Amino acid sequence: MIKIAIIEDDDDFRESLAILINKRADFRCISAYPDCESALQNIERDAPDVILMDIGLPGMSGIEGTQKIKERLPESDILVLTIHEEDGTVFDALCAGATGYLTKDIPPTRILEAIAEVYWGGAPMSSNIARMIVHSFQMVLHSPLTKRENDILAQMCKGMSYKSIADNLFISQETVRSHIKHIYQKLHVHSKSEAVAKAFRERLVRV
Repeated sequence: MIKIAIIEDDDDFRESLAILINKRADFRCISAYPDCESALQNIERDAPDVILMDIGLPGMSGIEGTQKIKERLPESDILVLTIHEEDGTVFDALCAGATGYLTKDIPPTRILEAIAEVYWGGAPMSSNIARMIVHSFQMVLHSPLTKRENDILAQMCKGMSYKSIADNLFISQETVRSHIKHIYQKLHVHSKSEAVAKAFRERLVRV
């Protein structure tokens, strides 16, 4: 029996998911919450195998909730089920600990398949999300920059100072300056603003 918890603020959708799940003999919806705050009060007691998590929740976001739940229940798998498909949101959710990422426009049968898939060790993704992730890896592979230079460029895109970049990456400010000089040369730019603009335009980094 696979035990499933739902965290979804849309009452009708949350109820529909619970009904859908309980129709399968090997699934059981053990709890359903409208927000992460109420889920966090009981999630350790529930100890679900799989959690269906929305992203755009009132109060604490599904991304922050995913991170907090994974800290408490590292063995539980979190399957994002949301309308949000921006690349930043997807990567933030996966980095927070989500095992799979589905958009709500998929057929109900696919949701059930994904629950079983994640339980048995898979990482289900909607096709558009999978393509996005593949494209992201291709971006990194085709970047003219080294990994360290990519790291520094990503920090620059966040508006970090040389000192902050040095502190975050545990290197000296002089090393940061040297890397930035190489970044400018490789990207054929002459300033931080040009480098950041090119990074976003050509999707060289994920921020």
